[in-house]
Amino acid sequence: MAISAPAPLPVCSSCNGAVVSKRFRSFSFPRIPGNHGAFLAGGSNVAQREGRFFVKNVSRGVVAVQAVVKRSPKRLKYATGVNRKGSNVVYVEVGPSGADDWKLDSVVELIKQGAVGVIPTDTVYAIVCDLKNREAVDRLYRIKNMDAKKPLSILCRSFQDIDTYTLGFPRGNSHGQTNVFRAARQCLPGPYTFILPASKEMPKQCTTFGGSAAVSCAPRKSVGVRMPDDEICKALLAKLDEPLLCTSVRRPSDDVWMLDPVIIADLYGATDGKEGLEFVVDGGVRVADPSTVVDMTTSKPTLLRRGKGLVEDWMLMEVHDSSEGVSEGSKANPYA
Repeated sequence: MAISAPAPLPVCSSCNGAVVSKRFRSFSFPRIPGNHGAFLAGGSNVAQREGRFFVKNVSRGVVAVQAVVKRSPKRLKYATGVNRKGSNVVYVEVGPSGADDWKLDSVVELIKQGAVGVIPTDTVYAIVCDLKNREAVDRLYRIKNMDAKKPLSILCRSFQDIDTYTLGFPRGNSHGQTNVFRAARQCLPGPYTFILPASKEMPKQCTTFGGSAAVSCAPRKSVGVRMPDDEICKALLAKLDEPLLCTSVRRPSDDVWMLDPVIIADLYGATDGKEGLEFVVDGGVRVADPSTVVDMTTSKPTLLRRGKGLVEDWMLMEVHDSSEGVSEGSKANPYA
């Protein structure tokens, strides 16, 4: 570890060296072994909070001491909220528990102003925007370079949202439609995408594949709905008080899931002269485990993709399963 200080300063052998400065300069450990507390104590008043150590009342003045876990260079450049040169991405790091959800206030304002960005869900990261903002929807398609025939899903905060923007879960009828209303609702919130008939409340720009620019495509009669069981996502939706339009984040070159928000910001982030994401909410690195997709628009539920969500028996009445979204000879999963 490189050490830069005006004069020799205390070094903790347990931590492989550290720098302590007396005029509120920083102090950091390359790693945090369990026995460095004795080094810090030394007659000082030591307080520990969230992995950080603060030493107070040390002889002349106050000395701030901070211990942090070593992070990768790419993550370090976003640690203070300042991104790479020329970047226009607002980068917000929120704890998995959502206890510091006040950090999302700036993201809420950006979304209301028509921004497009990335947030965590209970599966993979999602690119989101205000579903009522026509320009934002069109920009989302351009940023991801999506096929105009590819539909988007909506992230809902409650069953009321689902009932507003869709015709709801099937309750069965005389034409042979199966009643799976109660069973389906037991799965939410959770890692599922249920494809339901869209209602008239669904904004016009969301009922045409490819956004408002795709005038040649037929209107969409269904929409994928998600209600993620993720504290950060739930906190953001609660602050917005409305659903978000979404699509999963994939790498354009090989169409694989992108799981690290730092890499997502690098690849899709807006820069001077380049259209891209305007914000990224970092909730930690995710696992490549997408949602389970079930089509509820036909007489029987149809399983389109096995994912993170447990596959219940009632979902197996019809199976057109594909882990990649489309398999030869099976029904396509447009929401993959």
